[in-house]
Amino acid sequence: MRRVLNFVILFSLVISFVSCKQKGRGLMTPTSSALPYEVLVVIPNDLKQTKAGLLLKEILTSDVPGLPQSESAFKIMETDPAHFDGILKPIRNIIIVDIDKTQYTKASMTSQKDLYAYPQSVLTLKAPDSNSLVDYLELNRVSIVQYFTNAEMNRQMAIYEKNPNNMASGLVREMFGSDVWLSGELKSVKKGENFLWLGTAGGGDVNQYYVMYSVPYVDNDSFTTEYFIHKRDSVMSINIPGESEGMYMMTDADFTEFKPISLRGQYALEARGLWKMKNDFMGGPFVSHMRLDTENKRLVFTEIFVYAPEKMKRNYVRSMEASLYTVRLPQDLKADSQVTLNNGIDEK
Repeated sequence: MRRVLNFVILFSLVISFVSCKQKGRGLMTPTSSALPYEVLVVIPNDLKQTKAGLLLKEILTSDVPGLPQSESAFKIMETDPAHFDGILKPIRNIIIVDIDKTQYTKASMTSQKDLYAYPQSVLTLKAPDSNSLVDYLELNRVSIVQYFTNAEMNRQMAIYEKNPNNMASGLVREMFGSDVWLSGELKSVKKGENFLWLGTAGGGDVNQYYVMYSVPYVDNDSFTTEYFIHKRDSVMSINIPGESEGMYMMTDADFTEFKPISLRGQYALEARGLWKMKNDFMGGPFVSHMRLDTENKRLVFTEIFVYAPEKMKRNYVRSMEASLYTVRLPQDLKADSQVTLNNGIDEK
């Protein structure tokens, strides 16, 4: 009997181990620590105040685009390699600066997932000397910020997948034949013609919203900033009016940036900036994606926006923005396309 019991226990441990490994987590791997958008920089003390050390700090604390006030991309902590021990190793985002002329002939960087904890992203900057690291950092400013931003986005998407908002996703499926992973806090609903608004209930200090709407596709001229602003403002004026007549949501075009992006291998237009309520003082940040639904010949807009006066807004926007990358239009559902963001840096 004891042998049978021992076998069962051993078999269960093996199954658990395999299951953990399949999810990218070892059996004994600890859960990562620190808060979203916090980064630990492991850098020798004598490098911290050099041009390389200060440039790295400048990159990591650069402003997040599209917010009404200045907010840094990350909160950073620093430690000397001699103090990089078991307490610090589980931090979720880590940059290791390694200067060694005996090992490296040129500057480079490599990334590793879940090296000391799960989930975790570790970026190692390698260079033979400080000057070559400076040149390399200047060339890779965007990639470094994007690496950790995408890592946080992927973690947030995993949370939405694990804790689905079935009510919200059901409405998206019913109205647009599409799929999305959304925060369970979105409980308020408003429906219009080809328009869906979901928001946090309660009207507290921080209000987060998800909007999805569609318009007929005409031609490629639809993918312009002018068309986007015109369509967005016309749809919002009908569906998101203010408290009094003549008040409605509109795009603050002077503080909105546009860029083409690729979503699931298809062209999309991203807008990132500020919204405002016409004839009122309300406003805040928004992020929107405009894509072509090839199955139904229509343009689909998916958008998040935040209203949080006198609050720092980076984390509220970023956490909601993650849901935009989970949207699967009808053509995506057929292809069963992956819902993750590539970090863009070679992994070891």
